[in-house]
Order: sequence, then structure tokens, then C-alpha cells
Amino acid sequence: MSRSRPYRIIYMGTPEFAVAPLQALLDHGEEVAAVVCQPDRPKGRGKKLSPPPTKELAEHKGIPVLQPSKIRTDEFLDEIRSYQPDLLVVAAYGRILPGPLLNLPPLGTINIHGSLLPAYRGAAPIQWAIINGEAETGVTIMQMDEGMDTGDILLQRRMPIHDDDTSGSLAARMSALGGQALVEALELLKADQLPPIKQDDTQATMAPLLCKTMADIDWKLPATKISCLIRGLDPWPLARTTLEGQILRLFKPATASEPAGAPPGTITMLQPENNLLGIATGEGCLLVEEIQREGGKRLPIGAFHRGHPLKLGQKLGT
Repeated sequence: MSRSRPYRIIYMGTPEFAVAPLQALLDHGEEVAAVVCQPDRPKGRGKKLSPPPTKELAEHKGIPVLQPSKIRTDEFLDEIRSYQPDLLVVAAYGRILPGPLLNLPPLGTINIHGSLLPAYRGAAPIQWAIINGEAETGVTIMQMDEGMDTGDILLQRRMPIHDDDTSGSLAARMSALGGQALVEALELLKADQLPPIKQDDTQATMAPLLCKTMADIDWKLPATKISCLIRGLDPWPLARTTLEGQILRLFKPATASEPAGAPPGTITMLQPENNLLGIATGEGCLLVEEIQREGGKRLPIGAFHRGHPLKLGQKLGT
């Protein structure tokens, strides 16, 4: 039976990615009874406790905020039950939800996932799509079950990946798309026009958590792969290399197809006036516009070169 009244929703999301969908729910007139997010965490050099972005929006809107340290407890389940939600909506909450919580509301739990499932199941789908050189990605609104992003697909919307996208810039665009797709899915759900579609598990790929050990650049790889790695690991953990014992992080990469004519990792082009640095790779040349020393500021190549002169023929990496 179709319905017209707003859904009563418990929203579970923590980082910036979850803000736009929460705002979309509010703008659409849905009743967000409470927001559940991770506890405040230390941030910055001063390690001052900082609230999650979703908490800041919820408090601004006068919505109750729950920040449990544990969610697999009867006490938390009872607290959620007390709000009498029609459904839970999840967007990058940061923890695996137990079955009793997923199945508590009459309509269950739906999730905004940052890939076109069954591709890129896991914690870092946006980053891995860029690292792997995909030309397209998207968001999936899915019915959650207890598996790792294995639930039925309710709605999908596609989005191109631009050549200069970082995981940060792409996540911002996908967050907005996720909000639009969520509202669309809820309208279809109210009209009984949102049939679930089983995922094809044989087509599934994984997107595991990123780690700092994958940040070291292997200059023997092709320039295109290194460029994708730099963009996919921005803003965390940031791809890195070394120069004369100093750790460097590189930004705004591009590629040149012509042979570099030097061993991989060698600086073959230096144009400070154009903020351009060229580095030989295993295939082609990598161009970067910005660079950062460990503990220093991220700077255009020209500004960096004035303070820390670079030279043609210098070798990056080990």
C-alpha cells in the first residue's frame, strides 16, 4: 500500500560523505528522529576533540544525536526502538551493524554505498575506483543485510570519474548524488515501486580499507597507474616518495606518453615557472604540479623549488 506521509527515520552516518544525504532527507521533509554517529575524536596537532560532521548538522537542526561506544548491546537496541522508526538509513557510519538492529524497523535498513554494486564492496569503494583507473562509478541504494554490502539493490545512479578527480573531490560529488538517489528511492518506496534486485555475487569485487603501506610509489609502474594511485590516496594516506632521504608527497598528477629516456624515478623535466615537474616511470612520464615535504606545506612546484631547489637527473625513491 502506498503512503504519502513522511517516514520516521533514524539516520546513521559519521563523515562528510554522510552530510549531504542527511540534508537531503531534511529538505525533502522526512522526519529524522535521531542521528547516530561515531564518538568525537581527537583531531589536528592539538588533538582537540572534534565532533563528526553529521553531529554538527544534527545539532544545528535540533535533532537528537546518539554516539554509542558500542552498538551490539540490548541497551542501544532498546534506545533505537524507543524512537519507533519506520526505517534506518545508513551512510558511512563506520561499523558493521548487527542483524537485530538492521531488522528492527518495519521497513528494515537501507544504505547509501559509494559504488555500483556488486563492484567494490567494502570500506573504500571511491578510493579503489580511482586507484584502479575506472572511468565511471556511482551510488547504490541497497537493502542492508548482515553481509559485507551483499544486500539487494534498490536503486543505482551513475557518475563519471574525471581525469583530475581525487578521492576527496569524487566523494563530495558522490555524496550529493547519494542524497538525490536516497530521496528518489524513498519516493519510489512510498509508491510501492522499488522492487529489490538480487546482486550477482559472481561479479563482486572488493574495496578493502586503505593502509599507509600502500602509499609508497613504485616508479617502475606506468605513469598512468602512479597518477591513479596519487589521486586515489588523496586526501589519505597520500602517496609518497623520497628524495635524498626526505619524504615527499605529490599532488595534481598528469601523464605524458612520450618515453622519459631515463631510469624510473628520475627527474627529467623541471619548469618552475609553469609549476611543472616531470618524473620518469616504467612507462611514460609523470607530471606533477604540487609537492610537499614531510612536516611542510603543500606548495606549487615553483614555490617549492625556490625554497628547496630541485635538479634535473635527481632520483626519487629507493
